[in-house]
Amino acid sequence: MRALLSSQDPAWPPPILDIEASGFGRDGYPIEVGFVLSNGQAWCSLIKPEPEWTHWDEAAQAMHRITRESLQQHGRAPAQVVETLDNWLRGQVVYSDAWAHDYSWLNQLYEAAGRAPSFKLENLRALLNDDEAGRWHEVKQQVASTVELARHRASSDARLLQMTLKRMRARNRPGGAIERMRA
Repeated sequence: MRALLSSQDPAWPPPILDIEASGFGRDGYPIEVGFVLSNGQAWCSLIKPEPEWTHWDEAAQAMHRITRESLQQHGRAPAQVVETLDNWLRGQVVYSDAWAHDYSWLNQLYEAAGRAPSFKLENLRALLNDDEAGRWHEVKQQVASTVELARHRASSDARLLQMTLKRMRARNRPGGAIERMRA
C-alpha cells in the first residue's frame, strides 16, 4: 500500500491539474488546461482545436463558458501547451479529481503534439482516506462558498481542489477542527 502524502511532506500541497473539455464521451477533446503548483503559482491556457477535433457540447459550454470561437482566436497549439506543461511539471506527480477524463484528454493533447508527458498524472482520490473521501464534496462546497474564484476554468478549479485538500488536512491534523470536536 502506498503512503499518503501528508501535510508534513515538502511537496505539500501537491500540484493539481484540471482540464476543461468540449464535452464528455469519446468525441470530447481538451479545450483548456490549468494547474496550481505546491507553492500556489498557477498557469492556464486555452487550447486551439486540431482540425479533426470537431465535437462541441453546448451543455459543457454552458458550464465553462468557453466558446469554440474563443479557442480559435486565443487558443495555443497543442505543441505550445505541452511544452509549457513539461517545463513546469517535469518529473512531478500531479493530481486530478476527474482522473479518468483528464488522463484521456491529457493523452489526446500530447498525441496531437507528438509527445509523451514528462510528469505523472494521478487520481486525487489516492490522497484521501475513506473518511476524507466521504466528506470531499461537502468540504469543497464550503471552500467554494468562502473564496472568490473568478470563473469556472481550469486553473481556478485546480486551485479550488488544492484549497479543499488543504482545508481537509488542516481539519484532521492534531489540534485541527476535527481534533477539537473530539476532545
